[in-house]
Amino acid sequence: MGSFLSAFKAVFWAFLGVRKGKDRERDFANLNIVHIVIAGLLAAALFVGLLMTIVHWVVSTGHP
Repeated sequence: MGSFLSAFKAVFWAFLGVRKGKDRERDFANLNIVHIVIAGLLAAALFVGLLMTIVHWVVSTGHP
């Protein structure tokens, strides 16, 4: 489970675009690629869900 959380953390920093090169190389060497892919898919789904929730909230509270 710790490896999956490390993969999720690496994906989170990659989404933000602030991962250092040496940290990225260490992640590639130490993390399981399957965990990285699953964490990336989960992060993308959460991001899309968040955007859909924000749009729904804005549309429902917007015009009279």
